[in-house]
Amino acid sequence: MTIQIGERIPAATLNILKDGVQSTSTDEIFKGRNVVLFSVPGAFTPTCSTKHLPGYVEHFSEFKQRGVDVACIAVNDAYVMDAWAKIQNVPDGLVMLADGNGAFMQALGLEMDATRFGMGLRGKRFALYAEDGVVRKLNIEAPGEFKVSSAETMLAEI
Repeated sequence: MTIQIGERIPAATLNILKDGVQSTSTDEIFKGRNVVLFSVPGAFTPTCSTKHLPGYVEHFSEFKQRGVDVACIAVNDAYVMDAWAKIQNVPDGLVMLADGNGAFMQALGLEMDATRFGMGLRGKRFALYAEDGVVRKLNIEAPGEFKVSSAETMLAEI
């Protein structure tokens, strides 16, 4: 079942690359913070690389001015997420989270089967806003679309 507004982010362990692969918990990411988490189906994929992540890079300072942390997540490994961040000039503080096995996406109920594209299990394209780990906004894209999970949309809604 898909996570709903008003529900708590499920406990999970994700990875980041910082002096090697480091595990981080959803509690560390969300507890006591206001966070926009946006999910892309895959690092280096077309819409993710030309629109989705670049929008959050461009508007990152506006989120920070509002006291909102920003994290990007994909069903990729931490090395891929780090390489993508470097190519995309991701600013310090915009956290690049790796959900390598898709366990967090499954816990959210936001996984998608992309095997027909040779990508296996992935996460749907979405953006959510959470306050202290409780989902307050949840924008899930229809398959193949990029409208409601953009940085601009999230800024307008929070």
